[in-house]
Amino acid sequence: MGTSVDGRPDRGSRGASDPADGPDVPVVAVVVLVVPVVVVAVVVVVRSAAPPPRPPAARCRFAGVRVVIMGCGRVGSALALRLDALGHQVTVVDQNPDAFRRLGPFDGDRVTGVGFDRDTLVEAGIESADAFAAVSSGDNSNILAARVARETFGVTNVVARIYDPGRAEVYERLGIPTVATVPWAADQVLRRILPQGATSEFTDTTGTLSLAQVQVHPGWVGTRLTVLEGRVGARVAYLVRLGRALLPGPDTVHQDGDQVHLLARAEDVAGVERALGRPPAAEE
Repeated sequence: MGTSVDGRPDRGSRGASDPADGPDVPVVAVVVLVVPVVVVAVVVVVRSAAPPPRPPAARCRFAGVRVVIMGCGRVGSALALRLDALGHQVTVVDQNPDAFRRLGPFDGDRVTGVGFDRDTLVEAGIESADAFAAVSSGDNSNILAARVARETFGVTNVVARIYDPGRAEVYERLGIPTVATVPWAADQVLRRILPQGATSEFTDTTGTLSLAQVQVHPGWVGTRLTVLEGRVGARVAYLVRLGRALLPGPDTVHQDGDQVHLLARAEDVAGVERALGRPPAAEE
């Protein structure tokens, strides 16, 4: 090792006795020792970041809502799968374990038991639920479960599926929102079988504009909606085509089977309905 001008050892020059002039084994050894330490540290960090296994119906809350659904029939399973696809935390309760087969690939939880039983609901996570939906095939079971969820466990967002329209009105007065499937289905069928059956779906607070589903004569098939709008003086708000809602564009053409929902002045709806109930040639 050399000597610097101030008398201190010169680290920039190496003499014959400088260990760095020898074999590189010590340097290699240092690298070998350091690399395993780094690898171990990374493994420890990755493992500590992985979430621990969670038991069913006891997951931690995340950015979304936690929903408990009673009933795994067609409605319950469809509702659960849609909520699950949207990233919400879902638990489905049904007393028949075979009913869970409808769920298929499903990231939520399944609890077998009676939906209005308190212990079953606790197992399903009702105490931390944001919403509860009772959609089994029994009106009494749905109402009872909805009342237990609201009155016992304090779930504010509760809805019950009801077949009997009379019961639905009663429970609506009690503050339990209901979905009466029979009147809804009858209304949907009525809209499709009655000619010139424009049905108002929405009216603004001033009563000026109305959104209505209007029956369109088959003679309009193949006509651009912009042309249709110009003939009747209304705007096509949206279409339902093959079971899917569609926002029309400038080149959208009316097709057979389309359900047309128009936005027009409330006083003009009847005239729009009559105009579209005839083929376009009659409008020229």
